[in-house]
Amino acid sequence: MRIVAVADTHTFHRELTVPDGDVFVHAGDLCRRGKDLRELEDAADWMHGLPHRTKVVVAGNHDWMFLDAPARARAVLADRGIRYLEDDGTEIDGVTFWGSPWQPEFNEWAFNLPRGRPLAEKWALIPDGVDVLITHGPPLGIGDANAYPGRHGCADLLARVRQVRPKLHLFGHIHQDGGLWRHAETTFANVTTWECERGPTVVRLETSGAVGEVVPPARSSG
Repeated sequence: MRIVAVADTHTFHRELTVPDGDVFVHAGDLCRRGKDLRELEDAADWMHGLPHRTKVVVAGNHDWMFLDAPARARAVLADRGIRYLEDDGTEIDGVTFWGSPWQPEFNEWAFNLPRGRPLAEKWALIPDGVDVLITHGPPLGIGDANAYPGRHGCADLLARVRQVRPKLHLFGHIHQDGGLWRHAETTFANVTTWECERGPTVVRLETSGAVGEVVPPARSSG
């Protein structure tokens, strides 16, 4: 399975050069302000036009419509055949996916929760046996460094990932720390495109579930 993943497009999606693959994943922040349904509709139209057989979306902190008008927002994606995951899972060709939009509280954005128990309760919903975990925010210490002092990932998310041991954990949110890391059985990928400063990330999963190949993202042509 060839997975092509992006995050943090913020309405700049049409400037991306997107490689072909089996599954397209958007790990959140499709929108810029997130209050106008037209932003989401345009992003959904773009995704619908991509050649990937299956598209999967997790909301991000800019994607307010999924909190303010969840039925309408979900319908925009569903009408275009796009799978939306919010503390929910799906299976694609025998590979299990789980998606969650939450991240530690910062600047009163969407899907913010305080560190500690509120976030830990969300991560506890991640079931054992997940092959591909998609969250908007990163785990603590992996792909979570930016210009603000300290690390910005979630310690409770990292703890749950270590318990579940997915083959692949995709996320975005932190624009300045895109990349790929391998820890024990899990490959972590911050797939941010940072408004097309980076290109999409491509990961290949073998049928056994093992990560067989990671292709570094090429810079977008936009």
